Amino acid sequence: MRKIKSALISVYHKDKLEDIILELNRLGVKIFSTGGTKSFIEGLNVEVQAVEDVTSYPSILGGRVKTLHPKIFGGILSRRDNLEDKQHLEQYEIPEIDLVIVDLYPFEETVKSGAGEQDVIEKIDIGGISLIRAAAKNFKDVVIVPSKAQYAALLEILKTKNGETAIEDRKQFAKAAFEISSSYDTAIYSYFASDETDTFKISVKPQRKLRYGENPHQAGYFYGDFDELFEQVHGKEISYNNLLDIEAAVSLISEFTDSTFAVLKHNNACGLAVREKLIDAWKDALAGDPISAFGGVLITNRELDKETAEEIDKIFYEVIIAPSYSSGALDILKAKKNRIILIKKDADIDKKQFRSLLNGVLVQDKDQNTEFKNDMKLATKKEPSENQYNDLAFANILVKHSKSNAIVLAKNMQLIASGVGQTSRIDALKHAIEKAKNFKFDLEGAVMASDAFFPFADSVEIANKVGVNAVIQPGGSIKDKDSINYCDEHDMAMVFTGIRHFKH
Repeated sequence: MRKIKSALISVYHKDKLEDIILELNRLGVKIFSTGGTKSFIEGLNVEVQAVEDVTSYPSILGGRVKTLHPKIFGGILSRRDNLEDKQHLEQYEIPEIDLVIVDLYPFEETVKSGAGEQDVIEKIDIGGISLIRAAAKNFKDVVIVPSKAQYAALLEILKTKNGETAIEDRKQFAKAAFEISSSYDTAIYSYFASDETDTFKISVKPQRKLRYGENPHQAGYFYGDFDELFEQVHGKEISYNNLLDIEAAVSLISEFTDSTFAVLKHNNACGLAVREKLIDAWKDALAGDPISAFGGVLITNRELDKETAEEIDKIFYEVIIAPSYSSGALDILKAKKNRIILIKKDADIDKKQFRSLLNGVLVQDKDQNTEFKNDMKLATKKEPSENQYNDLAFANILVKHSKSNAIVLAKNMQLIASGVGQTSRIDALKHAIEKAKNFKFDLEGAVMASDAFFPFADSVEIANKVGVNAVIQPGGSIKDKDSINYCDEHDMAMVFTGIRHFKH
């Protein structure tokens, strides 16, 4: 055990610090400090010695240099069981420092605020990060408290152990310190690297341990601030698979501005409809595949009202997401204790995505292309009607968010059926047609969307024979002309977008 006899305190944020200062004072700990922190401590009627009195140097260069001095770092880095270190401390009149409490300039917050480059550069901490690394390196003798997140743990030690720390305590503080310093350096690197991709670096916190991963025999964790994006107002702990579906649901619903309801299962939409009234959007979304909706994730971009909640409550589902809920709706939805109810907040989501692969990481921009009428190039003699253009854009959004190979059939802004995750495009189409027939949909006048080009004319032929009369696809096959000729011969309209939407 080691007794804390001296402390260096230099913090940017003073909140939650008072109790620690008073406990240190109670224990007779000698305190060194600088600037605003020193004034704060003096305001508590606690004795404190200025760092300048130890170093004989004032704070210089506009505050850029305050603690960077051998008499400070020597007191932190000295090894208590090393005779030569002890002799150096005596020779140069360096005080031992047993506890360092420090935090860092708010670099990430300054970047997020949109501040100019000079303001951002000034928030790159030099003294603080150096103190953290020095104290953490010497954890065998020194306690490092690198942020207010560790205040509670320190306060507990001061109160219950009278300032005595075990090596296990000090090592835990050091671990937190290196996590903070590495994350801080990663944020700075990311600012300077911008969109350059020479090195992949990311630091995400906090960690949320999940019940398990994709399957019960796999461990699972989520790194990120889920509460920044959602407020969970009811239900059980969110699972790994829930998170995958939630991400897919949010990405999909963000494409729509009119009143929309969607149902997702295993990251694919199994129902979606756009309607003036939310209850109609729900009913038509559910009609797309009422079997797959069981245990799914529901999402809407409108406040969920009581009338719609009563209808939704008739089926079992895992998660529901909305920007808000009426009080009557919440009363109904909360009746099932495990049902996860989320309020989606307005927050930016990263525009990059990555996944571990082999012995490295794949990184790409998210697919943010969405094609509307003005982006479509007419490939056939017949032009789609205005309603067909709307349905084609609608279906194209859905196919973009479906696992490849994917085909989507839609009509009147409703998902009729989809074939997803198939190894051939023709199989995806056949699967979609079979589903539509199973749920008694009339495909006459429906439109078809494909996430990639048709290598042959067989897909448009099969679609035409069941009533599809308008098609949207990227185009780009060496046999595009075969599909175009078939459409022209059978009075079908087809447009090209020039944009492929693979999703794996």
